[in-house]
Amino acid sequence: MGIYFHRAEQGWAVGSGGTILKTVDGGKKWKKIASGTTASLSAVFFFDEKQGWAVGANGTILRSQDGGNTWHQQLVETQVSFYGLSFVSASEGWVVGGNGTILHTKDGGIHWLDQASKTSAALYGVQFLSARHGTIVGAVGTVLMTDDGGATWIAQEMQSAATLFDVYFTDVSTGWAVGNAGAIFHTTTGGAQWIDRTLPCARTCTKLTDLLRVRFTDPQTGWIVGERGMAYRTTDGGFTWTEQGAMTKVSLFGLSFPDETQGWASGEQGTIVRLTIGH
Repeated sequence: MGIYFHRAEQGWAVGSGGTILKTVDGGKKWKKIASGTTASLSAVFFFDEKQGWAVGANGTILRSQDGGNTWHQQLVETQVSFYGLSFVSASEGWVVGGNGTILHTKDGGIHWLDQASKTSAALYGVQFLSARHGTIVGAVGTVLMTDDGGATWIAQEMQSAATLFDVYFTDVSTGWAVGNAGAIFHTTTGGAQWIDRTLPCARTCTKLTDLLRVRFTDPQTGWIVGERGMAYRTTDGGFTWTEQGAMTKVSLFGLSFPDETQGWASGEQGTIVRLTIGH
């Protein structure tokens, strides 16, 4: 369900049944790590080589301080499922999940405080560019933005009720959100306006692919992965997206780029795919 590479050799993947895997050799071998939970884990993030978090079902937040070799559950007063997380330092971060839940920590997750989202929509993706500036996306076209560290979240007007699964900004003004049935939205105004760039159905297409993750390695170069192993790439800042074909037959839920030359995607049936980017 989730994958994160801090650098090319060192990565982590998380999934159903409390599964956590770690590689230290660039993905040649993956070692299963005891997570202490059977809850499905949906996302993982490491701020540096030591400090990391994983989130998942039933209000699960796990923290590691030794590079993902041991994990400890953090206590939160909710049973909602968490789907996304973003940290701006080893101490400050946010997690988002079901029923409009946004939690914020300033002490590495010892204490988590609720932030008011003013929505009950499930929230799937979160990205903070700095401690003040963050964006969250979720069900029924939900896009929330903050410029005060989440003290106030402002809902953005979207011309769509698509479920949005992920968001990624390359800088404070330029960002992308992706979601179900090929939904792609682009902003160059810091989220004030969003342009619908949903992919059209091609000749062979019977139904539009759900797009699950979007990541950029630089302002021009980005990737989207989704259902049935589909992948799309842009080299012109997202004005055109080229279908890369199905990398695998299973849906891909995770996407991570430790550098501009390689990336990793993860998905169903324990699938982990390495992307090498030709120049």
